[in-house]
Amino acid sequence: MDGCRFTNMLYRKVCYIAMKIDIFGDIHGCINEFKQLLTELGYKKENGNYLHPEGRKLAFVGDLTDRGPDSVGVVKIVYHLVEAGKAFYVPGNHCNKLYRFLIGNKVQQTHGLETTVAEYDALPKKEKQDFKEMFVSLYENAPLYHVLDEKKLVVAHAGIKKEYIGQHSKKVKTFVLYGDITGEFHENGMPIRRDWAQDYDGGAWIVYGHTPVREVRVVNRTANIDTGAVFGGKLSALRYPEMQTVSVPSAMPFVKEKFRELWD
Repeated sequence: MDGCRFTNMLYRKVCYIAMKIDIFGDIHGCINEFKQLLTELGYKKENGNYLHPEGRKLAFVGDLTDRGPDSVGVVKIVYHLVEAGKAFYVPGNHCNKLYRFLIGNKVQQTHGLETTVAEYDALPKKEKQDFKEMFVSLYENAPLYHVLDEKKLVVAHAGIKKEYIGQHSKKVKTFVLYGDITGEFHENGMPIRRDWAQDYDGGAWIVYGHTPVREVRVVNRTANIDTGAVFGGKLSALRYPEMQTVSVPSAMPFVKEKFRELWD
């Protein structure tokens, strides 16, 4: 199939060309792994931005910040890519918490936010203001989830149910940011989440992150691409529509209890 069809009016032949996107899992401030993976995927820095010679675009499933060594640097790269129209971004739960902190809400500086706040506080006054404006703009202009490639691809931080696609209620937002949570916790303190992907029967590919797994996990037409870069796993990207995975190893210490399949 060449993706072409004939329109009814004047029998004009219209050809559809699939979007080519490289979708990154949760980066969490791991800037060296981020830059290495961009290079592995063929991106080159030109005029301050990472561009692909074949015109491929990037997408990010959120959680750019917290726990890693350079959250500020990661945000700057992603912001400029999105501003240039070269990338798609959706927020994760860590992005949501940082946003609330930056606009003055009272939030607990725990679970990694404290590392990003420390970076932010160490910036000179002008750079602090620039970073705040940058991240607030990135967050406020991002959709809750992206529906791309003529509805063939959905990028959402923690995933999304088929029946939620097209909806933006509080219930949908909670699912997209935190997954299918039950309100209960494992003995190691990790939240218990239902395995929604096992029941997914939609036609679109759902690409998401949020819950670290040792290898990219493909179930039905869903792909969890958070391979735990900040916990000593790997930083992974999924090449769409080829559905090929490219990963680079993390330099961070390995934290076994953070990987879902090692404690389920």
